[in-house]
Amino acid sequence: MSQPDASELNKLQELLKTGFKALSLGDFAKAGECCQQIFAIKPDLPQGHFLVGLLGLESKDRKTAFSAFQSTVKLDPDHAAAWAQLARLYMTEGQVNRADAALRETLRIRPSDPMVLDLIGTTLTQMGEHGAAQAFFARATQGQPNFPPFMQNLANNLVYHGDTEDADRIFQDIIGLQPDSPQAHWALASSRKAEDDRHVIEMQQRIADRGDDPRANAFYQYAVGKELEDLKKWPEAFTAFEAGAKARRATVEFDEAAEREMFDSLAATYTREWLAEGAAGNPDASPIFVLGQPRTGTTLIERIITSHSQVRSAGELQHFGLALRRLADYRNPKRFTAELFEAAAGLDPAQLGGLYLQSSAKMRGDAPRFVDKLPQNYLMIPLILKALPNAKIVHLVRNPMDACFASFKQLFADAYLHSYEQQEMARHHARYRGLMDTWRERFPDRFLDISYEDTARDLEPNARRLIAYLDLPWEDACLNFHEQTGAVTTASAVQVREPAHTRSIGRWKRYETQLAPMREALQAAGIPVE
Repeated sequence: MSQPDASELNKLQELLKTGFKALSLGDFAKAGECCQQIFAIKPDLPQGHFLVGLLGLESKDRKTAFSAFQSTVKLDPDHAAAWAQLARLYMTEGQVNRADAALRETLRIRPSDPMVLDLIGTTLTQMGEHGAAQAFFARATQGQPNFPPFMQNLANNLVYHGDTEDADRIFQDIIGLQPDSPQAHWALASSRKAEDDRHVIEMQQRIADRGDDPRANAFYQYAVGKELEDLKKWPEAFTAFEAGAKARRATVEFDEAAEREMFDSLAATYTREWLAEGAAGNPDASPIFVLGQPRTGTTLIERIITSHSQVRSAGELQHFGLALRRLADYRNPKRFTAELFEAAAGLDPAQLGGLYLQSSAKMRGDAPRFVDKLPQNYLMIPLILKALPNAKIVHLVRNPMDACFASFKQLFADAYLHSYEQQEMARHHARYRGLMDTWRERFPDRFLDISYEDTARDLEPNARRLIAYLDLPWEDACLNFHEQTGAVTTASAVQVREPAHTRSIGRWKRYETQLAPMREALQAAGIPVE
């Protein structure tokens, strides 16, 4: 292949510059045209393939992104940014070994580009290596000071480690640089307890100035609600939560009919007979699954368990579901569907259990036991029982109104799309309860139900019961879970630094009138409300 002459080289540089700028402005069509012109001159230009990869990411075309970044590193093995992008992509697919290999290649190059350093931090975060991630986030902010995305990642990491004072300072710095940054205002409100209404007034003015911008308003309204609740202004807080939920609901697609079909399919497919037939699973006894609905005390229970010297927290692992998808060759972008679970019923259980253990090895470390705290794993209890018959499963039970309201008032990232409308939230909860009743009846004594309220009110006997169920010797450290220094990445990151408390029990009753639609939907489903 002939090499470009001087004028073509100049043209290539101009096309790359134009293409990257178009991508940054969201003009994907123009960026794509630049790529075509680049490859017409030099098909093997690494930066051209890298631009295609970034365009694939922005267009949510992961297949194209994977292919383009792989082409980039094949053409230029020292392209740190492409290796870093591959590492992150492999992690999102649950291919941890490949992600680790790509990350090692990135580190081999000793990158100094702040964007690459931030990507390394992001991948390490996905791997559960939060301490190592913090160093790379800090280096990224030093290399490119006053760049809010890098600052946000560092601040979030500090929150995970309980360093809310430094995190708050960074959030305030971001707001100083970008006064109308909804996410920074929300993060600041989430990480501290409001002592006055100055920030509330500022955010309310931002909402008024923004007008009809549902994504921004969701961040602002949830932040306003949280701070008004801190200030015990209950009616005003609920008004903000409801406005935030309405704004968020306008930005997501929740297919309730598809969810009903999935729950019906699970109940129809995973019977006692299904569990008893076929090959045996993987005998490894190290996994402990803590599951249920979000905001029901799963983090509290996880912290009690992982205070034990023999147990490590692996975080909220997506890996069991990802193992199902890989083995079933299931490519629908929707995370959980009836189609997936129908296909999963025929998988080899030992292979499923083995792939889960292999793919989660880096996150679970070398402790004898580990906790996977992904709440949605309750959907897959029969598959877990068959693939990992010696694993332990702990299911959190909480008052249905408190559970539903706790989700309704929480802004989630990209999960729990049912939680932004009161009746949708209640109907989802009814389906969840019905499925758990089915699992309990079909698979008795195969998992432990533990009450959030009982544990919060009387910690020691419930903690002892929990540790005994896990076949672990008792350790007094399990009562001092709040003294752990490890990172917590869930919505409970701030609260778990405190001892067990009962402040959240019956919280929904402050809003009893406003929550009438939720209560009525639960009662219509036959769920008692107390």
